[in-house]
Parts: sequence; C-alpha cells; structure tokens
Amino acid sequence: MAVEKSIFGKSPAGQDITLYTLCNSKGMKAAVTDLGAILVKLLVPGTDGQVKDVVLGFDKAADYYKNPSFFGAVIGPSANRIGGACFEIDGVTYKLDVNDGVNNLHSHMELGYHKQIWDAKVNDNSVTFFLEDPATMGFPGNKKVQITYTLTEENELILHYHGASDRKTVFNPTNHSYFNLKGAGDGSIEDHKLWLGASSYTPVVAGAIPTGEIAPVAGTPMDFTVSKVVGRDIGADFEQLKLTGGYDHNWVIDGWDESLKHIATVEAPDGSRTMKVFTTLPGVQFYAGNFIEEQTGKNGAVYAARSGLCLETQYYPDSIHQDHFPSCVFGGQEGAADAREYDSVTIYQFA
Repeated sequence: MAVEKSIFGKSPAGQDITLYTLCNSKGMKAAVTDLGAILVKLLVPGTDGQVKDVVLGFDKAADYYKNPSFFGAVIGPSANRIGGACFEIDGVTYKLDVNDGVNNLHSHMELGYHKQIWDAKVNDNSVTFFLEDPATMGFPGNKKVQITYTLTEENELILHYHGASDRKTVFNPTNHSYFNLKGAGDGSIEDHKLWLGASSYTPVVAGAIPTGEIAPVAGTPMDFTVSKVVGRDIGADFEQLKLTGGYDHNWVIDGWDESLKHIATVEAPDGSRTMKVFTTLPGVQFYAGNFIEEQTGKNGAVYAARSGLCLETQYYPDSIHQDHFPSCVFGGQEGAADAREYDSVTIYQFA
C-alpha cells in the first residue's frame, strides 16, 4: 500500500492544490485532492484485463472551480435540497442561499465544501481531510469536519465522515461521484444493471422537494429490488420520472438501524466490473445524470446526459421539514443531553 503526492494545480489565490493517489497491490488506484475533498480518479481492474477510470472528472484542478455537475465532490454541510431555502431549529429561523428555484441545493455553489481547500493528513493506505467551518452559508454552529478515504486490499474505497458543531445545525454531507463502469466517457450508463436494497422511496413535487410520503416501489418504474437495466423504465409514463427528467430520487434503505448495510449493486453491461455500495446512512439518492451538460472531461472525453450515475448516501432530502424522516440535526452545546456528533461510513467495493 502506498500514497503518492503530486501538485494538481493552484487555487485562484495561488495556493498549491495537491493530488493524493492511493494504490493497492491489486492494481486499483484512487486519486483524491484537497480541493473539495474530491475523488478525481478511481482506476479499477476488470475481467477484460483492462484498468479503467470509472469516475467522471477533470484533468486540472482549475476545472473543478467550475464543475457544474459536482463531479467527485464532497458536498456540505448539507447535500441535496432544503425546501424554501430556510429551516428552523429551536424557534430560530435560518436562511440559506436561494439557488435552485425557491429552494437550496448543495448548501452553496461557491462557498460549499466542494470548493474549499481542506487540510490533509496521509497514513499508510488513507488520506484524512479536515475542515473548520464557522457559521457560514446560513448554517449555524462552528463545525469541525473530517473525511477519510481508505483503499483496501479488497478493492474497497471506504469513506468515513465525522462532524461536530457547537450549536445544533443541519449536517448531511455526501460524495457526488458519477460512476461509469465501462470507463469514464465511454457512453451512457443506461445499459448498466442496478439493484437497490430499498422497497420504498420519497416521492417529490416539482422542484424535487419530497412530499413527506414514503411510498412503496412495488409495481412502479422505481422498483430496483430485483436487478434491472437502468434504461429499461427511465422513460416510462410515470409522473415522478417526468418531474425529474429520469431517476433523481431518494430511496429509503430497508431495515436501517445505523449499522453498515449492503444497499446497492451496479454491474457493467459486459460484466467486466461490479460495484457494491455499503452505508450506515438511511437513504441513497440515485441520480442517473439526466442533466449533465455536454463538457470535456479527463483525457479529452466528452461527457453528456447520463454518462455517469450517482449513488449519494445521505439523510433524506429536506428532512429538516419532515418530523417522521430520520433527523439530520447534529451538534449542540457540549454536555447537552440532546447534542450528538455526526459519524457515517460509505464503502464502494469493486469486483
């Protein structure tokens, strides 16, 4: 096991941006950067004898300062959408950036965690990124955040998140990597097969804010409890798919109890690579990349709609406004009975 360091570019203020490449003895590599704690590359061997980079992204750090699709980024303090771009905790209303219709998406487009330069500490087979976040972007609390990327000999990329805040706050980070198991830039993911360990999901209204209902997937195009090709039902005459241009919903993990569970399996169409996803979190946003704008990515590849899919582990979107959803409120005064720190693990395992 080894970690290689290289300069990836400079920030607009002239600060060096570093790329850390984790390697195992099986030929798998994961490259992450202190800009946004972004997963830049994920090189995975296949049964076809080839090693392919299976995540969408860019060759230069400068391109991640644009990155309208959030390729590879850690989103925070709160991923996904918050209705009305505001929330209330203990009688105090907090206003957020209005950046997605009337709602808030991914905290802030310019100030969010995906555009911050994190501190880094390297270990034998891992990199831990650290960020101190004062009460910015409308979210209360002085927050201390860390994420550790670990690459194992079992071809697992483990993401371990931890967060603490001196005041109660909404905290719901995720990783926004887009996967294409044929290789980044190699066409659409509609031919991939997907299984989800979720027999229900959270329907949305226009603007992709959950209605509050937890609806069964049975008998609908949202059913992935038996593995099926992503493109099979993506164009179905089904209101939820029309509202979001295809799959872009939160699925409710069956039997969630905060333990690590196998929640998803993705297979390349030729069987060359399989990815299993495990998490301790209650939900996963399956996004089929419906609105990826055409752009040039790594090695000159052209990315377009549905050239990558996301499996963003998370607390449900807008859960701050739904008392029956698992709570994404963390932090509080030290010693307070209701104070709690955030801790989660997500694993992407390849075979």
